Amino acid sequence: MREKRKNTAIPSGKNPDGELTLMEIMKRFATEEAAREYFEKLRWPDGPVCPHCGNTAQERIYKVTPNPAKKIRAGQYKCAECTRSFTVTVGTVCEDSHIPLNKWLIAFYMMCASKTQVSALQLQRQLEIGSYRSAWHMCHRIRFALQDTFSDERLGGEGKIIEADTTYIGGKERNKHRSKRNKAHIGGVGKQAVFALVERGGKAHSHHLPAVNARTLRPILAQQVKDADKTALMTDGEGQYRILVDMFGSHEAVNHSDGEYVRGNAHTNTIEGYFGNAKRSIDGTHHKVSPQHLPLYLAEIDYKYNTRKMTDGARTATGIPKIVGKRLMLRRPAKSH
Repeated sequence: MREKRKNTAIPSGKNPDGELTLMEIMKRFATEEAAREYFEKLRWPDGPVCPHCGNTAQERIYKVTPNPAKKIRAGQYKCAECTRSFTVTVGTVCEDSHIPLNKWLIAFYMMCASKTQVSALQLQRQLEIGSYRSAWHMCHRIRFALQDTFSDERLGGEGKIIEADTTYIGGKERNKHRSKRNKAHIGGVGKQAVFALVERGGKAHSHHLPAVNARTLRPILAQQVKDADKTALMTDGEGQYRILVDMFGSHEAVNHSDGEYVRGNAHTNTIEGYFGNAKRSIDGTHHKVSPQHLPLYLAEIDYKYNTRKMTDGARTATGIPKIVGKRLMLRRPAKSH
């Protein structure tokens, strides 16, 4: 079950303790206590904030002394306003996780630093996580934290160029059983349609769609492109884009079927490169990506593309605060009667 909560204290993502590398993490954050303090600095740069009532008054928030005999964990705080206890993981994708925070920190770094993707089996082996299911859920929780990180940053504007295209992600049809071929729809087992917008020199936003037509594309363009009437759109010669060109200041298309790939400033090389990296990232790591979870894999790819100019440590430190206000659970909680 996915749940997003209002986030009242997401900081800028600046690393408070200098550049992170894997060796630095192993030396400085080898214990859960050290990792917890680092997470607290990233989430609460100005001191603890109660995730239950939003209280920021430091004199009204108290650190509780750990007491294993009374099941009082390390890193616990109590808010004098609402009288509720909390830790740095409450109200985040890490909530209710039995995996130590130092392993969460390493997992974040491994996934943010990898040029492709990291498999759950690799995390399970290298971090000595008890089960594959725990490692798989951990990977998805990190991807869910990175999802929508830059969705409020609209693409385009005066003088900007946006490239739009569609690709299909999934196994080759000839490698499938006859009964499973040619089912390229959501919920099917065939290739899945992915539509993306890439601003030249800027960011990328990708979307898993049930179908690629004007009805599904127009809301995306209206939501994610600012000043479309001042933005140039570049596409290939596919017909579905012709219906949308009235939204943009200008539109040029290259006809790949006729062998045309570049005509002056008109090309889709940027987005073709983005799709090529995305496919290699998924196909080179995972045996199978289900339609249900494809948006999370795309979220990881988008995040790493949009932070490509950052160092691995800065990308990790920017991603960790995005855990706030989100929950991703394996099962929907049972309703109380």
